[in-house]
Amino acid sequence: MTTPSNQESMGTAIAFLLFGVTGGLGLDICAKWLLADYSLQQFVFLRSIFGLLIFLSISRWYGGLGNLRTSRWLAHFLRTILASGAMFGFFYGLKSMPLVSALTLAFTAPLIVTALSVPLLGERVGWRRWLAVVAGFIGVLVVLRPGAGVLSAASLAVLVAAACYAGLAVSARKLSDTESTLSLAVYVMAGPLLISGFMLPGNFEPPTSSGWALFALAGFASACAWIGIIGGYRRASPSILAPFEYTALIGAAAADFWIWGEVPDRWVILGGTIIIASGLFIVHREVGSVLSGRYIRAFTAGGAASIARRFRRRQNSKL
Repeated sequence: MTTPSNQESMGTAIAFLLFGVTGGLGLDICAKWLLADYSLQQFVFLRSIFGLLIFLSISRWYGGLGNLRTSRWLAHFLRTILASGAMFGFFYGLKSMPLVSALTLAFTAPLIVTALSVPLLGERVGWRRWLAVVAGFIGVLVVLRPGAGVLSAASLAVLVAAACYAGLAVSARKLSDTESTLSLAVYVMAGPLLISGFMLPGNFEPPTSSGWALFALAGFASACAWIGIIGGYRRASPSILAPFEYTALIGAAAADFWIWGEVPDRWVILGGTIIIASGLFIVHREVGSVLSGRYIRAFTAGGAASIARRFRRRQNSKL
């Protein structure tokens, strides 16, 4: 049985992760829009610049710049490499693919996270949770409907990005005992920033005023994504939290419809239903039906944040 304190901790972790998923979806929408007019190198560079400035400006929320001190430089260097692969790979694919298709391929990451959490973190993944994750992957395949042209350079780049992202998620959990949220978020921006900076000459187009606004918004959304994802994975097992990231697929389908006029077909709806159902089942198995009921209403950052607040109020009322 899950104790009340563990339920509250899990609720906070889920709230953080859903906040991060919302930020990540906002970043992806901005990226899809900007990459139609600007180069990948320029997008990565300006996104990293704005994201870094935002993190430095809010560093006092995380104990100040002193929390950037670390003795685990090798681990941060490896995370920087993973971040570079995740960022360049995903946005390279996103430039040539519909948003829903790119995210669907990216959702192989939760499967990789679950697999890596066993040997790297010593997590125990029960057979019911494995079945739920497999069911979620089946839902991804239903949405994707593998066929001719799927294994393109763009789709392979997204798959590589998914593997890199899974490594970032597991390493955040691994380093959470000694490293601050600020250091885990800031140092991963160094690699993409430096690489894109070297590639920027000849690939820079002066942005319009609306372009600058979207670049700034992408940086802000990126910061929200890192805060949420790191905050979630440092509080709970990746194998439990990973399926919650599937909720972004629903948001991507909505964005495709409202922004680009693409209507999800019955296979997207069916696959999305399977994916969400697998996540809800894992919540019910791991933290109880009370939290899973709240999760149904937690598809926005505000709803996700309310989970933690409600559990705190409930615990305080018992004292």
